[in-house]
Amino acid sequence: MPTTPLICPSILASDFAKLGAEVAAIEAAGADWVHVDVMDGHFVPNITIGPDVVKALRPHTTLPFDVHLMVAPVDPWLEAYREAGADILTVHPESGPHLHRTLGGIRQLGAKAGVVLNPGTPLDVLQEVIDLVDLVLLMSVNPGFGGQSFIGSTLKKIERTRAMLDAAGSKAYLQVDGGVTAANAGACVAAGADALVAGTAVFKGGPDAYAANIAALKAA
Repeated sequence: MPTTPLICPSILASDFAKLGAEVAAIEAAGADWVHVDVMDGHFVPNITIGPDVVKALRPHTTLPFDVHLMVAPVDPWLEAYREAGADILTVHPESGPHLHRTLGGIRQLGAKAGVVLNPGTPLDVLQEVIDLVDLVLLMSVNPGFGGQSFIGSTLKKIERTRAMLDAAGSKAYLQVDGGVTAANAGACVAAGADALVAGTAVFKGGPDAYAANIAALKAA
C-alpha cells in the first residue's frame, strides 16, 4: 500500500462545459488517477460519459483513466472504452452473467481489471475472482449520481476486503467511492483503502482550490 492514498477525482463533479481543462487542472493539482463514471440510464438512474468523450479527453492528461462502468450488459462496451484510452476498467458483478470471463476479457485488451461491489453486494463474489483483479472498488453510496453521503458501515467492509486481499497475497488496489471527504478519508485509509475516489471534495471551489482539496484528502 502507498504511504498516502491515491486520489482519483471523479469528473462527474467537474464542469462538463470545460472537461478538457478540468482534467488538466486536476493533474496539475496533484491527482493520481482520473475517475470516469460511465452510466447508462439502465443499470443506474443517470446517463453520463460515452467512449467518444473519453477519447476526446485522453490528450489532455497523462494520468491513468480509471473507468467505472455502470452499464448493463457491460461486455459489449469493454473494447470501445479501452480503445478510447481507459487504463483501468471496473465492472459490477451484476452487469453481466459471466464475471470471470469479463475480467479475463479486460486483461486481454491490455487494461487493468477491477470489480465494483455495491453496498448490498456481498464480499463473497470477490473470493471467486480474486486472482483476476487489479482493483477492488467498494461503493460507499449506492451508484447512480454524485453528492451522496458516505455509508458508515462501509468501513467494516473495507477492513474485511483488505483482510481478504492480504490473505490471498493480492496486490490489487482497494478503492473507495462515494461521499469521500477529508473528514472520512483517514478512516477509509486506516481501514485498508489505498485509493480514494472523490468528486465534490475535489472540485468544490473551482480550479484554484483543487490543489488544496487534494492535499487535504492525502493529509487526512
